[in-house]
Amino acid sequence: MTEAELLEKLQRIEALFAGTTFEGERIAAATAREKLRAKLAELTKLDPPREQRVTLPDIWSTKLFVALLRRYDLRPYRQRGQRRTTVLVMVPQKFFDDTLWPEMNELFATLQGYLLEVTDRVIAQAIHPDATELDEAPKALPSG
Repeated sequence: MTEAELLEKLQRIEALFAGTTFEGERIAAATAREKLRAKLAELTKLDPPREQRVTLPDIWSTKLFVALLRRYDLRPYRQRGQRRTTVLVMVPQKFFDDTLWPEMNELFATLQGYLLEVTDRVIAQAIHPDATELDEAPKALPSG
């Protein structure tokens, strides 16, 4: 997958969660973003935002989640002393459960696949072409 293909796929994911059917990548992405912001504003009236705490597995997923929150004009933060992979945000629970978290998971899976593909390619070209999984050593026989 090329970087351009990755960007297109990420935009399609956004459009999917917004339920937009417009053609054209930029128009669809902008329309999707606005539809999701409008959905969030509507849900905020019905379901007051509450603090959501998310602990992510690594800095890459944290960066992605923070960017996703900021896209929807949500303000991510952390308390003093919390790990860099912990993110707090005030958000309506329904928006978090139905839109934000599923979109995050879909985006992360796509990005993770791309990063794995790039890593494999770079290692094969720069280090050694065989970076396959390790063989397991046979179990040692019990002594005595």
